[in-house]
Amino acid sequence: FNPAMDMDKCATSVLDWEEMLPAVAQGAIGIQCRSDDERSLKYIQALNHEETKVCVDCERAFLEALDGNCKTPIAGQARIIDGKLKFRGLIAMPDGSQKFEIESEGEIADAKKIGREAGENVKAQAGDKFFEMMVEMSPQQVLGQITK
Repeated sequence: FNPAMDMDKCATSVLDWEEMLPAVAQGAIGIQCRSDDERSLKYIQALNHEETKVCVDCERAFLEALDGNCKTPIAGQARIIDGKLKFRGLIAMPDGSQKFEIESEGEIADAKKIGREAGENVKAQAGDKFFEMMVEMSPQQVLGQITK
């Protein structure tokens, strides 16, 4: 929620990160271009918000460590608070029957490492069976359980 947009009256509720974690990189805008396109890179660099990039790098490293995709229930958010990078993440069964959460903190320069290690730690906590079950559980199975 961006207060600078002056849309306070439109929001019915603003969720704090203690209430709900978003999907990894939720709300961040990414621009992709060829690595040898100096002209485009110059313009893109001017649009970059370094704190957001650092946070997204951490979150994406978490997702990568978990082999996640857009169909897996994985959430994570990194924030820079008092000069430190703070990360919260979780993985869950599609039906919500199990979840594993993690919190990490460290130096801003270690953003990718923080995210990767958080992913590795939560993966170890959950165990291989959790991920096998998560992959096997189709959206149809989840919907079937919800509608019963």
